[in-house]
Amino acid sequence: MSSLSRELVFLILQFLEEEKFKDTVHRLEQESGYYFNLRYFEELVINGAWDDVEAYLSGFTKVEDNRYSMKIFFEIRKQKYLEALDKKDRAKAVDILVKDLKAFSSFNEDLFKEITQLLILENFRDNEQLSKYGDTKSARTVMLVELKKLIEANPLFRDKLVFPGLKNSRLRTLINQSLNWQHQLCKNPKPNPDIKTLFTDHSCAHSQPNGARTPSPTTNQLMATNQLMNTIPKAGVFPPLGVHGSFPVAPAPMPPSLGGWMANPSAIPHPSLSVGPIGFSAHNNAAAILKRPRTPPTSSTALDYQTADSEHVLKRTRTFGMSDEVSNIHVNILPVGYTPQCHGQSSYASDELPKAVVMTLNPGSAVKTMDFHPVQQTLLLVGTNTGEIMLWELGNRERLAVRNFKVWELGSCSVSLQASLASDYTASVNRVIWSPDGSLMCVAYSKHLVHVYSYHGGDDLRNHLEIDAHAGSVNDIAFSYPNKPLSIVTCGEDRLIKVWDVITGARQYIFEGHEAPVYSVCPHQKENIQFIFSTATDGKIKAWLYDNVGSRVDYDAPGHCSTTMTYSVNGLRLFSCGTNKEGVSYLVEWNEGEGAVKRTYQGLGKRSVGVVQFDNTKNKFLAVGDEFMVKFWDMDNVNILTTTDADGGLPASPCVRFNKEGTLLAVSANENCIKVLANSDGIRLLRTLESRSFDAKVGPSAVVKLQAPTMGTFGGASVPVGPSVIDRAVPIGSIVVMSGENRSLPDVKPRITDESADKSRIWKLTEINESSQCRSLRLPDSLTASKVSRLTYTNSGLSILSLSTNAVHKLWKWQRNERNLTGKATANFAPHIWQPNSGILMTNDISGINPEENASCFALSKNDSYILSASGGKISLFNMMTFKTMTTFMSPPPSASALSFHPEDNNIIAIGMEDSSIQIYNVRVDEAKTNLKGHQKRVTGLAFSNALNVLVSSGADSQLCVWSMERWEKQTSKFLQVPAGRTLAPISDTRVQFHQDQIHLLVVHETQIAIYEAPKLECLKQWFPRETSGPITHAAYSCDSLSIYVSFEDGSIGVLTSSTLRLRCRINSPAYLPPNPSLRVYPVVIAVHPTEANQFALGLSDGGVYVIEPLESEGRWGICPPNENGSAAGPSNNNPQTGAVNTDQNQRKTRNTR
Repeated sequence: MSSLSRELVFLILQFLEEEKFKDTVHRLEQESGYYFNLRYFEELVINGAWDDVEAYLSGFTKVEDNRYSMKIFFEIRKQKYLEALDKKDRAKAVDILVKDLKAFSSFNEDLFKEITQLLILENFRDNEQLSKYGDTKSARTVMLVELKKLIEANPLFRDKLVFPGLKNSRLRTLINQSLNWQHQLCKNPKPNPDIKTLFTDHSCAHSQPNGARTPSPTTNQLMATNQLMNTIPKAGVFPPLGVHGSFPVAPAPMPPSLGGWMANPSAIPHPSLSVGPIGFSAHNNAAAILKRPRTPPTSSTALDYQTADSEHVLKRTRTFGMSDEVSNIHVNILPVGYTPQCHGQSSYASDELPKAVVMTLNPGSAVKTMDFHPVQQTLLLVGTNTGEIMLWELGNRERLAVRNFKVWELGSCSVSLQASLASDYTASVNRVIWSPDGSLMCVAYSKHLVHVYSYHGGDDLRNHLEIDAHAGSVNDIAFSYPNKPLSIVTCGEDRLIKVWDVITGARQYIFEGHEAPVYSVCPHQKENIQFIFSTATDGKIKAWLYDNVGSRVDYDAPGHCSTTMTYSVNGLRLFSCGTNKEGVSYLVEWNEGEGAVKRTYQGLGKRSVGVVQFDNTKNKFLAVGDEFMVKFWDMDNVNILTTTDADGGLPASPCVRFNKEGTLLAVSANENCIKVLANSDGIRLLRTLESRSFDAKVGPSAVVKLQAPTMGTFGGASVPVGPSVIDRAVPIGSIVVMSGENRSLPDVKPRITDESADKSRIWKLTEINESSQCRSLRLPDSLTASKVSRLTYTNSGLSILSLSTNAVHKLWKWQRNERNLTGKATANFAPHIWQPNSGILMTNDISGINPEENASCFALSKNDSYILSASGGKISLFNMMTFKTMTTFMSPPPSASALSFHPEDNNIIAIGMEDSSIQIYNVRVDEAKTNLKGHQKRVTGLAFSNALNVLVSSGADSQLCVWSMERWEKQTSKFLQVPAGRTLAPISDTRVQFHQDQIHLLVVHETQIAIYEAPKLECLKQWFPRETSGPITHAAYSCDSLSIYVSFEDGSIGVLTSSTLRLRCRINSPAYLPPNPSLRVYPVVIAVHPTEANQFALGLSDGGVYVIEPLESEGRWGICPPNENGSAAGPSNNNPQTGAVNTDQNQRKTRNTR
């Protein structure tokens, strides 16, 4: 709305308040979003009208807008939840938890878990943080103080908390003034006029009450204007060809989907003024196409004065070709509003957006343009103001390649370019862009030139084409498929658009018609029709087919701004964004079918210099660099969804660029930097790449064989996106996606390595023998020490839980502070051993038994709220917040020896028993549903695969069994394979763990590590340790399943590459244990961090717990050994009968490490 419209709303609010329409007043405050009535809000909060509180807030903000808004909604919903608990209304509390508070779990999962725990407390005030909670009234008052501070600090409430100072009854006064003015226009004004209605203009004529009089000269003029306006073409309507003369026949038909850009022409000639709609007519030839359609005036001085005789009294004057959704009022006080958007609601959660700053790059010069590789999601191309282009691999923050501005063949350049370079041999980069398949990159410079490089992986950029494209600056470039082969579209300061053959560099088309420098180009395809939108610095937009007929449409961009146009990822929605000479910016979506603006997005600021930049992702979101921040919109909502300042340091109009999947966002920053923002998927992608970056560089799977590009095969229109132009190795993640498998493996950049050099390089096992070679921390423990039998990280990664042979659990928690911002477990800072205020311990039932002579087991629920545990007695269910025993069940004998939660239902657990059976137990109804029999000795391991819908069990009989989760029937079973010369102990624990892919299975036995493939239990690989290490005590996959950590009785830990089962690093006991010859200490159990792939914890035989990480300078454990047979990096399928046998001794011998 315009400022006058906004003021009119305030006048109406004042009028409604004076007339005592209380409910209507507040409804209009909410719907308009202009004035937040704090007094009314306080009243709602004090009365506990929570639904009304949220409804009122929704007119001004929503949960995802910013951190202030999120805190406001959270405090309100938390109070509502606590009040339900205080009234003992558990059902209502659960409903609030699920419907209202669940929305915050993705932002702070730990806090949500803590809130959930309140349900099980008799009085939530038993929680230490809520111990000072008073009665309901005082709690609301305390919360209200906090809410008011948050509202006042929230930028979305800026200028909305104070009602403008108005004289009493201001609206009545204005109406009276209008009536007095109308009365003065009467031919025979009466001394005391009788005003009977406001619906028509006042008149003192006797023939018609209060109204219709003989039209005055002014009214006659208005009526004539209205008649003229009724005959002038409306939005998207153009005059006949006869007005401008005939044009040659076009060689191509118009895109049917863009037919609305050219509606049926009017028969009335009109002045030559700008046009609103964009696009082409649906006619069959150019006989019905206008070269330069024109538009009637957007306003008329005759309309400055409005009366009831004018049909425009309640309609805004708007640019023709724009729909009623465009709020671009300049004159009228009462414009018709566009279709209202649902403020406070969004089709998509803002947590999908990349907003967390994960790294800062320093290119060394101011960044002007960026583009992510279309296939390799972490490969970023950057262009700077000094003419440099550079290629960054975000996975390891490595700058792969740099190219400075340099003319390749000066003698072939135009005289004007040579003269320009003679006086100033510098240029800036205006645009960089990848080809659709990522095999080419194109660079547009501020002086004449376009450079095209072919990309062959890693740092291999090869000069391909140098084009002297335009006189002056080349402002924009794009790739297109006009006639199947790939072409380059350029535009420049010389007001021209040109199309070039990407193979030879020959010019194919030249389009002229703009009267100002061409700012941007947007080629696109609808069905079989190829066309180009072009925009100029004077705000003109034109559309072209690949022919020599000329522009098909000539119209104005919103606000006559320099604008950039782009389509959504799926090519179905068209957007434009730009800034005019007055510094006003516009972000709009176009309706292609009607040739009109579909919606105008609100919230862009005004700037003194520069043009705002934008991007879109996921067919959902728009991002604009504006006002020192990045602003995000849901494509279907005109209001800002959320913003981020990227921790500060952004310029006024930063450059923004999403990667293809929308998981990363690159943003230019001050001090010549680039900030990379990520969502949760992007963070996982980068972490995974960081952990495997060395593998990607030197591992055989990353060796790339390249062929010289075959010029003449560059991207046909039918070529799928992907590396199709040049045969080169594709990252594992890309191969998986192309093969149709739905696995979320990240992309890894291809690297070119010298195979002969790689083969001659002697690989050495990394041996860590001293404490200075790694980071280790023994966790503080004030309780009685006893051998650790079970150990795990919580799923959040914030804590470590152990179970000792004395049946006591211990919980260590890391605190968030300035040195540990995430609060996650680390070897850098010591945690504290945590206990509730009651001082109780979580101790298993050990009635009548010796726990040290019985097997111990536990299982942690996914939300870290509960733990099932047993130490030879009954199974206990503990609350992790209070340590209270919720229940005990299943008295021995037999006792439980293994526990596992069902992956989809925490109330279903699998219980392995000492008598070799497996019980499928329902905690909710407290009974065993099924009893599975197949093992010959006690069950020692259980692992569920949700992907295969199976349960795999292992036993002390060295047997593996696969059970169907549908009918709980045994599908297959196999005994561990033992090579000749080795024997298995009569009773030996065997443990199982699934790979991330839920198909490959890690099997741990004291004699070996093996990889099996479920559900058929085919043995793929085996690894046997050296005899001097002693038996294997435990092993586990790292969180990314790329490594396997193995502990031994001699105190050492081995790190295996999981894909090959080859030892790459050995951590010997002196590296983390203090010397003590009289005490034999060794790791009994290993636990791996849930998100940090290179961190693990050890539970020791003396009761100690250690956290171990590599040095920060190293970042990972050792160097991956090369594959002897060149196998891929993933789990490989070797002979299912014999498997691939590998031994520590053989590995050390063949690599001659000693």
